[in-house]
Amino acid sequence: MRQLFYAAVLLGTMTFSGCALNKMMQAAEEQTIDVTPNPLELHGEEVAFTVDFQLPSKMLKDGITYTVNPYYVYGDKEIALDAVDFVKSDFPNSDTEPVRSSQEFTFAYEDDMNVKGELVMQGTATIEKNGKSASTDRKTYATGIISTSQMVMPSYHAAYADHGYNNKEELIPTKVNFFFDQGRSVLKSSELRSDRGQKFNAFIADKNVTRTVTITGTHSPEGPERINSNLSKDRAKAIENYYTRQMRRYDYKGMADSIEFILKPVVEDWTDFKKALAEYEGITDAQKSEYTKIVNGSGSFEEKEDRLQKLSTYKKVFKDVYPDLRAAKTEVLTVKEKKSDAEISVLAKQIASEEASADTLSLEELMYAASMTPSLEEKANLLKAATKKNDDSPVAHNNYGAVHLELAMDAEGNEMTTLVEQAITQFEISNKKSENAEAYTNLATAYAMQGNYEKAHDAAIKANEMTLSSENERGLMGVKGSLEIMMGDYSEASTSLKNTSDSEVNMFNKGLALVLQGNYENAVSTLEEVAGKTSGKGVHAKAHYLAAVASSRLGKEGDVISHLEKAVAADADLKSKALNDLEFSNYSANENFRNALK
Repeated sequence: MRQLFYAAVLLGTMTFSGCALNKMMQAAEEQTIDVTPNPLELHGEEVAFTVDFQLPSKMLKDGITYTVNPYYVYGDKEIALDAVDFVKSDFPNSDTEPVRSSQEFTFAYEDDMNVKGELVMQGTATIEKNGKSASTDRKTYATGIISTSQMVMPSYHAAYADHGYNNKEELIPTKVNFFFDQGRSVLKSSELRSDRGQKFNAFIADKNVTRTVTITGTHSPEGPERINSNLSKDRAKAIENYYTRQMRRYDYKGMADSIEFILKPVVEDWTDFKKALAEYEGITDAQKSEYTKIVNGSGSFEEKEDRLQKLSTYKKVFKDVYPDLRAAKTEVLTVKEKKSDAEISVLAKQIASEEASADTLSLEELMYAASMTPSLEEKANLLKAATKKNDDSPVAHNNYGAVHLELAMDAEGNEMTTLVEQAITQFEISNKKSENAEAYTNLATAYAMQGNYEKAHDAAIKANEMTLSSENERGLMGVKGSLEIMMGDYSEASTSLKNTSDSEVNMFNKGLALVLQGNYENAVSTLEEVAGKTSGKGVHAKAHYLAAVASSRLGKEGDVISHLEKAVAADADLKSKALNDLEFSNYSANENFRNALK
C-alpha cells in the first residue's frame, strides 16, 4: 500500500513538472530579445554587442532556471557565447511585471566570418531538483557582421634621422684683439709682432674665402679716453686699414671686393668693463660691488667715472683692467671648405665598395651621400658602410634599418618578412646605443608590417613622446592613426590623422575614421576630396565605395548610387562586395542599386 502511495506521488510530481516546463516554454514564445547593433559590427579585432531581454510576467517559476544560450553560427561553424540564467528569486516582482535584463557580449572575429552568419538564441528551462529540461527552437535575432572597419589601409613610414651634414655654406669665425695705448688709435708694431699679430697675418696670407670682417672699437672709461669721441671709431678704422694693406700685399685681387668691413665703435658703454671686473681677481667681491653699485647707479658716464676714481682700489683696477678695454676686437667670418655633392657621392661609393678608406669621408658626409641617392639598394650599401665606420652611431643603425623598411614595402612574401626582421634588428641596435624617436617610429611600422598591431602602437606612443622632425612626425601620425582604426579607437585615430601628411592612404583613413565615428557628412567630404585626387583601382575606387557607405547611413539614395557607380567603374571586383555588404541591405531590392552593380 505504501509503495502504491509513493508511486502516485512521484507520478503526480512528474506530471506537475512537465506541465510547468510546458507553460514556461509557451510563455517563452512571448519573450522579447533586442540586439544592438543589428547587424553586428566589427570594431578592432572583436564583435561587441548588447542584448536586451524581456520575459513575460509570471513566466519564471520557483525551482526552475530559465537559460538563454546565444550562438553565432557561420558556415559550418558556431561559437557558443556566455549563457544568461534567469532565476525567480533574482526577480521578486516577476509575477506582476515583465523581467528585464541587459547583457553585453563579445567574441573574437575570424577571417572566415565574412560569410553571412546569424546570431541565434535558444531558451532552456531546467528543473533544479531532477535536471529535467525543455528548450525552445533556435531563433535568429541578428544576421551578419558589418566589417567596414576592415577597409582601413595600412600606413607605413620610414623615418630617417638627420645625417648631421650641412651642405650649405658655413662661416667660421676667427677672432683676434689688438690693444692700444691710452688715448691713441695707432696700431703699434709690438701688437703686430705679438703671437696674436703673427697668427692673424698668417691667416690673411692664407687667402681664405671671406665674407665679413667685423671690427669693434672700444675705450676705457677714464677721461683721456672718454673725451676723444672718435677714439673707438679710429681704432676700428686702424685695423681695417691694416687688413686692407695686407690684402694688397698678398694679392687678393677681386676677392677683396666681396669682403664687407663692418665697423662698430663702442662709446661710453660699461658692458666690457663689468665683464672684465667680474673676471678680475685682484680685488675682493666686496670691493667689486662698490664698482658695480656706481656703474649701475644714477648719473652720467662722466659722473660715474669720477666716483670710481675715489675708490681705494681704483689705481689697481686702472692698471690691471683698463688697458684691456682699449682695444679693437676683430672677428673675420670665412667660408668653410667643403667637398661638392658630386665629390661626396663618388667617394662614398668607393668607400662602400672598399676602393677607398672609410676615413676619406666623415660619418656625416657618408650618410649625406646615402640621402642623395634615389636607389634604395645603393642607399643600403652606403648606410651599411656607415655602420661599419662607426658601429656606435644610433643614427647610422636607424637609417640602415629605415632603408630595409623601404625595401620591404616594395617586397612580398618571404623577402618582405626577412627585410622587416633585418630592419627591426637595426632599430633595436640603434635604441640600445641611444633611445631615439626615429627608431621607435620605424619599429611601429615594422611591427605593423608583421601584423603585431598592439606592439606597433606601443612603439608609436613611445616615439610620439620624443622629438621628431616635422616630416617624420607627420609620417608617424599616419602610422599611428591607421593602427588606432585597427584597434577600434576611432576618436584617437581622428586626432592622429588630423596631424599627418595628406597622402592618399592617410586621407582615406581619415575619411574611414569619420565614418566609424558617425560623422558622415564630413566623411563624405573627405572621401570625395581624396577620390578627386586619385584614379583607378585602390584608393580612388575604395574612397567612392566608402563614400557610398556614409551616404547609405545618411539615407541619401542618389549619392549611394552615384558613388557606387564610380567605385565599380574603377574596380569591378567591388560589385560582388557591394551586393553582399550589409551596409546596403536597405537597397538590396532597389532597382537603381542593382542596375549600378550589373
